Amino acid sequence: MTQTLPVIADFRTDSGLATYLQTINGAPMLSAEEEHDLAVRYRENDDLDAARQLIFSHLRYVVRTARGFSGYGLAMADLIQEGNIGLMKAVKGFDPDRGVRLVSFAMHWIRSEIYDYILRNWRIVKVATTKAQRKLFFNLRKSRKHLGWMNQGEVKALSKNLDVPEKTVTEMESRLSGSDVAFDAGTDQDDDSAFVAPAGYLADNRYNPENLYEHNTTSTARHEQLAVALEQLDERSRDIVLSRWLNSDEKKATLTELAEKYGVSAERIRQIEKKAFNAMKGLLVA
Repeated sequence: MTQTLPVIADFRTDSGLATYLQTINGAPMLSAEEEHDLAVRYRENDDLDAARQLIFSHLRYVVRTARGFSGYGLAMADLIQEGNIGLMKAVKGFDPDRGVRLVSFAMHWIRSEIYDYILRNWRIVKVATTKAQRKLFFNLRKSRKHLGWMNQGEVKALSKNLDVPEKTVTEMESRLSGSDVAFDAGTDQDDDSAFVAPAGYLADNRYNPENLYEHNTTSTARHEQLAVALEQLDERSRDIVLSRWLNSDEKKATLTELAEKYGVSAERIRQIEKKAFNAMKGLLVA
């Protein structure tokens, strides 16, 4: 049974988020056999419907994980969206033959994307530069004994516990107690006293001739590098890469279709494709 991913037009409103949660909670749970079959279909045939069903049936786990990070002052909708990206990456890299359920494999990817999002969007990232400081960042709220400011004894104990300077603990607590200003926040006020977000002070350089020239030059150079790299491949390898990734006029060819064309297995086509990419990598300058 094919399921489509839920699309909520206004995800950031309470009603939109509620509709989204209701939709994903109604998604059917997959048995181990169903999950394995879908994963095999996606891996061997690039079956996107199979990938969608795997993602749809696991969205509830993303929400549960995202709720564990609700104390960092970031929108729940944003945390869920980042977690969904992690889930998609997990589905892409999932190997159904290892005997591990997708949910167990995906939790690392979901948490990782949410961790990265939090660190990118908090001012505290300026001091969370070491492993010990990042550990402090994610454990400070749990380590504090009350909602107010910590006393010197608590600061000293936490500093010793997590192996960071007392000054870092104090600074991080101060930042956790504050709030960030949205970079591009809007305003409904028209008078001169209205708050202007930081983005409002920046010039729009999208159509700057220098930037446009640099972009076009870079794009041309990359196309030339790609053409040279493709020329180094044998005819079959080049056709596989073009059919799978660079065919703009027709539908992307699947591993199965190319396997039938060349009279080999889908796995063999995957191996040829991987070898071609490795050969091209050295010729493409970042």
